[in-house]
Amino acid sequence: MRRLNRKKTLNLMKELDAFPKVPESYVETSASGGTVSLIAFTTIAFLTIMEFMVYRDTWMKYEYEVDKDFTSKLRINIDITVAMRCQYVGADVLDLAETMVASADGLIYEPVIFELTPQQKELQRMLQLIQSRLQEEHSLQDVIFKSAFKSASTALPPREDNSLQSPDACRIHGHLYVNKVAGNFHITVGKAIPHPRGHAHLAALVSHESYNFSHRIDHLSFGELIPGIINPLDGTEKIASDHNQMFQYFITVVPTKLHTYKISAETHQFSVTERERVINHAAGSHGVSGIFMKYDISSLMVTVTEEHMPFWQFLVRLCGIIGGIFSTTGILHGVGRFVAEIIFCRFRLGSYRSTSVPLPDGHTSNHLPLNTENSTH
Repeated sequence: MRRLNRKKTLNLMKELDAFPKVPESYVETSASGGTVSLIAFTTIAFLTIMEFMVYRDTWMKYEYEVDKDFTSKLRINIDITVAMRCQYVGADVLDLAETMVASADGLIYEPVIFELTPQQKELQRMLQLIQSRLQEEHSLQDVIFKSAFKSASTALPPREDNSLQSPDACRIHGHLYVNKVAGNFHITVGKAIPHPRGHAHLAALVSHESYNFSHRIDHLSFGELIPGIINPLDGTEKIASDHNQMFQYFITVVPTKLHTYKISAETHQFSVTERERVINHAAGSHGVSGIFMKYDISSLMVTVTEEHMPFWQFLVRLCGIIGGIFSTTGILHGVGRFVAEIIFCRFRLGSYRSTSVPLPDGHTSNHLPLNTENSTH
């Protein structure tokens, strides 16, 4: 009884077989079919490798939403070298709420030599080259996001020449925490002092001949400090053509949440517009000599997420490639074989066309003579 049920089950499964087997004695092979099969297998192998490379790759997805965080502090990371002695310059931040953040809260004034060593110049040129390529190819920013924390820091290496030259510049580096409102970070002559109506700088004790706001921005970023991220002003160098010169940077800061397979951090991207002019009150160009970075916080927040192709989608695409190539090559081979048979049949019919044979009574016969063994004798 069990054998009978098992036999019925096997017969039922055979009827459901969607892939019937053809005996090998009934299958006819040809050289053209083998050639087409070889081309099909080669194409499948090539496209499979390419599809696997696409599966391994990742891409960055950008999403936008309103930034609802107004209470937290904004961190500003600064590394700027000014071609003046440290006792002559002062740096601080003043925001729209007239809240002053002094540089003593997190910045370090370090006497240095403004001229770079050959090794430092090479790194700066490389950084400027990357900046120029980023302005032309915006998609390179995705590569930088993926390689965050894996790339080397963009800070200049320390001097190794042990020069006996006395320091002629001041490196201002460190970080400050400010309110998330528009503000102005500036470096100008004299140390900053509190003032009931804002703030002021002790510039009266510094002669105008010593003014030199040539500067180099080795690093400027907002938010969490992430090694490997290149910001728009990194590597910037400006040489002042006059003692009373003002450099202005208008910065728009966009809060950014970065989620990749390597890191998850909250940072800020920014765009910048530069302007510089000489202060000349007689010509109507008013202002204060120095370096001014006026920043504004965008109300939108960008979430950058690294995404990967799901494995099931990779399998679907792979099956589509294999099945599509097999079906397409089979159809093309069948059509080509059909056309070839038609052409060969015409040639064969042409070779068997009737010829005229004269008869004894003067008539002609259009039939081909029958060649037999008796007719040859």
